[in-house]
Amino acid sequence: MALKRYIVELGYGTDLHGGNSTKAACRAVKDAVSRSCLCGLFEIFALEDPNSMHVQVKIACPKPEEVDGELVLTAVPFGTKKLEIVSGGMMTRGLEVPELGSGDNIFVAIAALTVSVPVP
Repeated sequence: MALKRYIVELGYGTDLHGGNSTKAACRAVKDAVSRSCLCGLFEIFALEDPNSMHVQVKIACPKPEEVDGELVLTAVPFGTKKLEIVSGGMMTRGLEVPELGSGDNIFVAIAALTVSVPVP
């Protein structure tokens, strides 16, 4: 069966203290997941197992080489998961609060989640 795209959802995440790309990316994925109810997969396409969907995760963030991809994918609750990380997002100056992390960089990550399902 061929895979067909069902939805592309976008999310936004930040790390306000500490400049952590992984934290911002995880929050972006969770934001995208929280915006989507995939009821059509079950009610229209009669999907029986949510793990039969395929989820392509694309992250754009500052310092992509520092992202823990395995941790980011844990924010996707179901499916076969693939991850692509590219340079992007935003980094800007914030406020250093030592109790919350070192540095005054705010990191912003953008996530695009594409859910595909097998269709005959």
